Amino acid sequence: MISSDLILRSLTIDDLSAILELDQACFGGLWTMEGYQRELDSPNSELLGLFSPLSSIKLLGMGCFWSIVDEAHITILAIHPQYHRQGLGQALLYALLKTSGDRGLERATLEVRASNLAAISLYQKFGFKTAGLRRRYYQDNGEDALILWLSELQYPQFQKTLDSWHTTICKQLSQFSWQLVD
Repeated sequence: MISSDLILRSLTIDDLSAILELDQACFGGLWTMEGYQRELDSPNSELLGLFSPLSSIKLLGMGCFWSIVDEAHITILAIHPQYHRQGLGQALLYALLKTSGDRGLERATLEVRASNLAAISLYQKFGFKTAGLRRRYYQDNGEDALILWLSELQYPQFQKTLDSWHTTICKQLSQFSWQLVD
């Protein structure tokens, strides 16, 4: 079986059309071109993308976080619907948390739809804990959001955990013929 390379890198202005296509496929147009442009231009934002040279879809997944004081506020984690349940979300979340730690951030937080059990399971697998609830947070349907937190990104144990996740993620990706290129 031949593996397809999976490339993880920071997104740039050249990726803007692919970013908008993925946003539309995953969220139905959550953010505008101007919104993504601001993210790409901001030194406090990190926007990462997953690419595969063999895929007809240019951008397979993306994740974004804002650096606010010593916290990573994860604002987006999106995998193209054609590539769900192949480990790409885990790879992207891993990369966001590793980048957060590399930036010296202490904690990570995010909001997730209370009904999105697959996402909640993923975040819990990475150690996120529920810290609260934002009632009627989502404007499209008034759904509640869970507030999740992960602490201790700068502790030595967290680096060991990251290394363990990397090994586990690479094994899972290989089951779907993906090979994460470092």
